[in-house]
Amino acid sequence: MSAQTEVELAELGPSRAGAPRAGLATRLRRLRWGLAACAVLLLVVASAIFAPQISPHDPLSVNIRHRLAPPAWMEGGAARHLLGTDQVGRDLLSRIIYGGRVSLVVGAGAVLIAATIGVLLGLGAGYFGGRTDWTIMTLINVMLTFPFVLLALAVIAVLGPSLPNMILVLGVAGWPIYARVIRAETMAIREREFVLAGRALGMSHARIVFRQIAPNLVSVIVVIATLQVAQVIIFESFLSFLGLGIQPPTPAWGNMLGEGRVYMLNSWWIATFPGLAIFLTTLVINLMGNALRDWLDPHLKL
Repeated sequence: MSAQTEVELAELGPSRAGAPRAGLATRLRRLRWGLAACAVLLLVVASAIFAPQISPHDPLSVNIRHRLAPPAWMEGGAARHLLGTDQVGRDLLSRIIYGGRVSLVVGAGAVLIAATIGVLLGLGAGYFGGRTDWTIMTLINVMLTFPFVLLALAVIAVLGPSLPNMILVLGVAGWPIYARVIRAETMAIREREFVLAGRALGMSHARIVFRQIAPNLVSVIVVIATLQVAQVIIFESFLSFLGLGIQPPTPAWGNMLGEGRVYMLNSWWIATFPGLAIFLTTLVINLMGNALRDWLDPHLKL
């Protein structure tokens, strides 16, 4: 090998090694909004986890003498109550921090239940087809046409309003979207060569479904789950607002919003700040879900 050839190869080496790094940097730069949203979401999660350490006051502590105190930057506000107090003198910032625990637990728990049910039914419908597919699709259509509020009213009227029942209602109501998407993807994957080869080799249905088909659906499941967390948080707030969810005095963004609607004209901060917390959390989750979809989708060249 001549010296000139060695020099040319040495020059090509770094460029080839640097190309993937440059491509990764470009993708991350184009997903900067998703990365920023992920950072904000991590702050929200951290504040919920470490609420007892960072909360300035006990969220259940009542002080009638300081009721309806405005935020610290308004006239009459105090620095010890940065976002003001509610109708019975409880610190609003502390209640918002603790309320994030409820929303995040409900979102994660309900999505886990919905994803488990929906993925299993979607895999069964898409792989086996025939009568199994017809039965599952009929069940999905019934669930999609059944009013969500009526389902929530029925379950909570029987079981009573509580955090586990809230998670159960939202989880049962959210699985059809997983089942429909997973069914369509499974029907496409089951005709590919590696699945046909598995059948020819005598693999069991369970091994084909869970070892060959399911791993190819992880990105789809993750994206749907990420986007559905935001939807579940909004539903939880809606039910709590109606009095069907988490009951006072437990701080939850939805019931705080419901309590504050009576004081909107004179004490706007009681309802405004919990509403902003719901808006910010769902916004960053949606932005992160969109970025995750773009990152995992092999058809999108960022």
